[in-house]
Amino acid sequence: MAVVETERHGQILVVRMNRPERLNALNHEMRTQLAETWIDFRESNELEVAIFTGTGRGFCAGEDMKESLADGAPGGRRPAREDPFMSGALEKPVIAAINGFAMGGGFMLVEATDLRVAVREAVFEVSEAKRWLLGGYNHGHIANLPYAVAMEMALGFRFTAQRFYEIGFVNRVVEADELIPTALEMAEHLLTLPPASRVNTVHMMRQMRPSIAPDMARLAGALHDHGAKSDLMESRAAFSEKRAPNFKGWDDPDDRYRTPTLNSLDKT
Repeated sequence: MAVVETERHGQILVVRMNRPERLNALNHEMRTQLAETWIDFRESNELEVAIFTGTGRGFCAGEDMKESLADGAPGGRRPAREDPFMSGALEKPVIAAINGFAMGGGFMLVEATDLRVAVREAVFEVSEAKRWLLGGYNHGHIANLPYAVAMEMALGFRFTAQRFYEIGFVNRVVEADELIPTALEMAEHLLTLPPASRVNTVHMMRQMRPSIAPDMARLAGALHDHGAKSDLMESRAAFSEKRAPNFKGWDDPDDRYRTPTLNSLDKT
């Protein structure tokens, strides 16, 4: 059974993650098959719009913790070929049809899409604060969300589909049996546009999305290293073993009061 399935509807490609027993968690095999699928979609002269969805109760639960623990590699292994969808090199529009949980890396898949329709039961979570030494500071900023909502997102709180619809992150909220038909209607609308208009508009809108300033990215890099790296694997082990984590925090307790700042980075 393929962990990524596809089906064609004329010029529309439906891409379906297919590890329902693991809520479509991203293992190396799935990352590799997704990269190959998006490369084929990008290079196709017949396909113009994609719908991205999952099988079962989850859209995507994010990183496959069991594989990460077995490999000793937090974040998981990346595919050998670059994924044009995640790298931003895919010039064709992608519609997310969110059929359930979209957590961690699964949320980031949703974030990379252009239009989004979700079932009412869908749940979203930016999980970086739970798995790394810096929470997902950039996601709310990229989505143009107010500070308090962006903070809530960065600290790993969960959001319902209805809440995301109300703050403008999701375009439609529907019943489960309406999910793919609604996504197909949206895709078919895109195909009624002049091809150059569709391509140019999607490109322009993507270019206008907020980005992280270089100095903030540099600070984030320092903060990603500010703490006990052993906590990265401890968080994954605790999640996999369904127990409370035993975090160390900092290798040197005094580092708690040595948080990197832009000024301190300028002096190094």
